[in-house]
Amino acid sequence: MALLPASRYAHPMDSEIASLTLRALRRVLRATEIGSRQLATTTGLTPSQLLVLREIAARGSVTPSAVAQALQFSQATITAIVDRLVALGFVQRQRGERDKRQIHLTLLPDGGAALADAPDPLQTRFTDRFDALPAWEQAMILAATEKLAALMDADTMDAAPLLDSGRIDRSEPL
Repeated sequence: MALLPASRYAHPMDSEIASLTLRALRRVLRATEIGSRQLATTTGLTPSQLLVLREIAARGSVTPSAVAQALQFSQATITAIVDRLVALGFVQRQRGERDKRQIHLTLLPDGGAALADAPDPLQTRFTDRFDALPAWEQAMILAATEKLAALMDADTMDAAPLLDSGRIDRSEPL
């Protein structure tokens, strides 16, 4: 008689905990999706486009590489996002006055209007609430989230620090 794998005989409580964990993960995914749709409906922007727009607005005039560094996005990703923001009339590119090789990004009035209309993104709420937690609790959440990524074979995937479910450099919202 062949023995079945031990996981077949898992305690009922174990599968209940797994189900509850998957439900919690699904709620996070749904919250991310809903937040992205609200943003798209209000402004026509993706979460990554909004973050780039906010970074440009906060700095007044900034180079694409400074935005990429601040947001931990690749240079190629920033280029694609800025291309879309320029096409929408939200941002303009200008050559540097002293160094013509350098490009500076500045916010245009329509970009400011889009920022004013944008709902508070899920990422901002998360960051504010996460930062308010004690360091030990932040570390526990990080450890559990890293473990979740590993359990889903997603621990080696490259990902920017952004709550969004689509490609980070897509031009259209979900």
